[in-house]
Parts: sequence; structure tokens; C-alpha cells
Amino acid sequence: MHVVIMGCGRVGTSLAKALERLDHQVAVIDKNAQSFRRLGADFHGQQVIGNGFDRQVLIEAGIERAGAFAAVSSGDNSNIISARVARETFGVQHVVARIYDHKRAEVYERLGIPTVATVPWSTDRFLRVLVPEGATTAWRDPSGTVAVLPISVHEDWVGHSVAELQEATACRVAFIMRFGTGVLPDSKSVVQADDVIYVAALSGTLTDVTAAAGRAPEES
Repeated sequence: MHVVIMGCGRVGTSLAKALERLDHQVAVIDKNAQSFRRLGADFHGQQVIGNGFDRQVLIEAGIERAGAFAAVSSGDNSNIISARVARETFGVQHVVARIYDHKRAEVYERLGIPTVATVPWSTDRFLRVLVPEGATTAWRDPSGTVAVLPISVHEDWVGHSVAELQEATACRVAFIMRFGTGVLPDSKSVVQADDVIYVAALSGTLTDVTAAAGRAPEES
């Protein structure tokens, strides 16, 4: 696959090298020619000088045949504009933009542009290392407000309704993995033995949610 990357900073450089090791064709765009030094002599991809939201620059980088585009420059505005041009003008299927402002990330997600919100993502990664025994999230929204995580429930919850579990834990059951298959619960769903239950909850409540789920129904 041909991949175009806008931004040859540390993230762009690392991403470009990783993609090339996986035998993908890579083109890197940066308005500063000196930035390409980070790629090193062993990088064989294309190096294009210019702004990543300039259509001619994108065409020179091979955007018309690209299967993916990543905007990882240091500017939020440049990243989102170039990502929208790649998707809306050139029809690139896989597009992602790095965003520092998590509030902007929420807006761009609603516009259909997948984003990586740097601060919430980094915070979540640090938490995973610092408190590995705590609640481990499977997904977190770009603002870091809502998390989806698997919970361990007390054995006495078996046979009780999902609605009861939600009320006791003050969260929302997102889905259940049952015998290796994902199940979307409804008003009639009940907890079964060996269910792996994923819930959506506010980030600040994860400890309370997991504690409530670990207690018997009567105690909760």
C-alpha cells in the first residue's frame, strides 16, 4: 500500500520507518527540507517539500494512489485541513490526524475524521503503566471523558438482568462477549456464567464501577 505522511517530526519519522519495514511504499511531506534528515540514509521512500494541504504537493506525493494518509505535523489546523483534503478531495480510505486540542478532536470525529488526541492518549498510556492493577480501558474517547472497559462481576450476578447491573454500577453495558461472540444486550438480557462484560463509564468513575461490579447484587 502507498501511504502519505504529512509531518517529518519524531512521530512522522517513526511512522514512516515502521511502514517501510512492513514493505509499504511511503511518501513524507514536510515544509522544512532539514526535517528529512531524521529519516536517515536507509529510508527509501519519497520526500516532498511543501504544505500537506496543498493539492499539488499531495499529488506529487502520490495521494491519488494512496491507500492511507496520516497528518502528524505540529499544527492542529494543518493536520485537520490536510486530512479533510485527502479524504474529501482524493477519496483516501484510511485517514487519521493527530490533534493536540481534545475539544477540536471531538468536533473532527463528528466530521468523520479519525483523530489521535495526544494528551488523553498519552495520559491513558501512562495510567496503564503506573497503575496496572487498576481498571484497564479497551477504548477512550478523544476527550478522555468516556471509557469502555471490561469488568469482572461477582458470581452472584449470574441470572440477574443487565438493567440491574447498570443501575448498581452507574454505567452502561456496551456489549458482552459470550462464547467468543459479541452480543448487544437489550431490556431482556441477563448475565450468564463466563460472560465478559464491557461497560461504558465516565473516566473518573472507573474505580467505583469496578468495585460495585465486584460486589454481590444485594451489597451493590
